[in-house]
Amino acid sequence: MCGLPRDVGLMGKYNCIVLLGPTAVGKTAIGVQLASHFKGEIISADSRQTYRGLDIGSGKDLKDYFADGKPVPYHMIDIVDLSTEYNVFHYQQDFYRVFDSLIKRNVLPVIVGGTGMYLDAVVRNYELVDVPEDPVLRKKLESKSLEELGEIYLKMKPDLHTKVDLLERDRVIRGIEIYLGHQEPRASELRAMMYPRPDIRPLIMGTTFDRALVRQNIETRLKERLEEGMLDEVKSLHDGGVTWERLEKLGLEYRYCAMYLQGKFESKEKMIEELFISIRQFAKRQETWFRFMEKNGVEINWLPAVQDKQTRIEAAVKLAAEYFEEQ
Repeated sequence: MCGLPRDVGLMGKYNCIVLLGPTAVGKTAIGVQLASHFKGEIISADSRQTYRGLDIGSGKDLKDYFADGKPVPYHMIDIVDLSTEYNVFHYQQDFYRVFDSLIKRNVLPVIVGGTGMYLDAVVRNYELVDVPEDPVLRKKLESKSLEELGEIYLKMKPDLHTKVDLLERDRVIRGIEIYLGHQEPRASELRAMMYPRPDIRPLIMGTTFDRALVRQNIETRLKERLEEGMLDEVKSLHDGGVTWERLEKLGLEYRYCAMYLQGKFESKEKMIEELFISIRQFAKRQETWFRFMEKNGVEINWLPAVQDKQTRIEAAVKLAAEYFEEQ
């Protein structure tokens, strides 16, 4: 019989599984098989799949949450509307609630995704507070160049591990805003009101393979999404009231499709070419984030770096069975 050890909150080295990896390496399929084998439930760690309406471009693929013809329960997918600015703080709080409820039901949480900050926030217990926008601060910063804003942010966070956070003006300003918000006297009061962190002891697995294969998978998947109607999805969202500006902030596929639909590319082929390059660069940044996690003491058990999905599933189940098979 498979499942969690009895009294999971008190026994065992681990009480959950985390499966991470860059985009287009088949994480969902492996995670679903793990959850099915150990009678667990999936908690998604994908920043865009939290939004209702972002289906094709985010690779939601809800039809994949089945094993042997039976549905595998999932959480943290389709939980907010696009009118909501959902961030890592919101994810952390919602994750804690879902995780706690699964543990109380003696169900194994299987966390699956590639959004490094979301994963890091729950694995390494980021201390976050819900920092609202500060119009006075934003007024002070509006005259500064992106370079000047970057210098301010780096002084606040000299250990910033990825400079991608410095490439977008809105992102840098929000980073400064959050940092200063954490320093306010009221921050401790806000923390006391938050959902308490559960006992999280993750067995962390990583999956990826040779960069050439990742690139090939990205290209194949992008073609499939375009054939499935990704451009039509973006147009439909805009026709339904979502602004172009909002769409451009929802990740690469939505940004590039929105720009193309506004006539910002000379051709569809040019848009696809540049989107492909950007997704490849994004996959590299994801891998950089996971290496950063390892350097900070997070143990990641990497599955065999082969494209064969069944080989990786078998390796994942074998590793997890050491801790989660009932004796």
